[in-house]
Amino acid sequence: MRTEQLEYIAAVTRLGSLRRAAEELRLSQPALSETVRNLERELGVDLLERKRSGATMSASGRELLPHIIGVLDAVDRLRSAAGEQHRTSRMVRVGTVNAATVPLLIPVVREFRRAHPLTQVEVVGAQQSDIQRALLEGGFDLGLVNHLEGDDMPAEFASTELLRGRPVVVMHPGCPLVSREAVGVEELAGVPLIGMRSGYVMHRYVHRLLGGSGPSFAYSTDGAEMGKLMVAEGLGVTVLPDFSVVGDPPPAFGRGDPHSLRSRLGAITYRPLAGRTPQVLLVLRRRRAGAVPQAARDLHDTFVHTALHLTQHYT
Repeated sequence: MRTEQLEYIAAVTRLGSLRRAAEELRLSQPALSETVRNLERELGVDLLERKRSGATMSASGRELLPHIIGVLDAVDRLRSAAGEQHRTSRMVRVGTVNAATVPLLIPVVREFRRAHPLTQVEVVGAQQSDIQRALLEGGFDLGLVNHLEGDDMPAEFASTELLRGRPVVVMHPGCPLVSREAVGVEELAGVPLIGMRSGYVMHRYVHRLLGGSGPSFAYSTDGAEMGKLMVAEGLGVTVLPDFSVVGDPPPAFGRGDPHSLRSRLGAITYRPLAGRTPQVLLVLRRRRAGAVPQAARDLHDTFVHTALHLTQHYT
């Protein structure tokens, strides 16, 4: 058994494809496939399930993945202790829902990069169900997801609450609701409503908020950032947790080039929803089972420290 065989398995798992792993590792796909099969024969188990859509860890592979990660992490520590300056950089993959990207994720990645200049951070936007599936299969090291107050935390993940926010109605400064100190739920029926697509927590939140009667969405989209851009264009209003808009540029920044992203994001404001409404939690998740690479643990800690700073700054 060779260390590179374990690194190849980790790459295939992370990327979900023999082809993409071969491209990253600069190997031919047949050579990579044969190396993986040699390891499977040596261990006596099928580590991968090979499908037309890609390769994923088999059930046996998922059981062995923590041990594989543990070995690779130990090799990294050995190389570091030996003072090797040209060791292969590792990658940390983060799956994230499209919320709190600007105020939290960007400073986290910047701070982590200072401490780990050789480690690549890959950020992948996805729906929550896809993120959690990739966490279990080893495709992601960490997952940044929304969670509704009162819902049970899934037992198969270690979950760390980062931010807790109230839902707010995000609107263009010219919207009639801008004169309200708080917006009643019933008032949402009087304006075009931009919703998140099915599969997003905020889609379920708005349905629950309106008592199960079913909102009449004028538009639906993927993620908070696109929702805010649509609001800035005057297409309607959307409901988001307040941590998704705190830190965005205020309307004064909307001057200048009207086509710039910063100007468009400047053309939004928000008001709280009236009454007692459940909170939305931003949660960092990782799989419970087995070893976690040191780089992923360090990135996890950076998320926690940055979220604490944001909470203190904005409250």
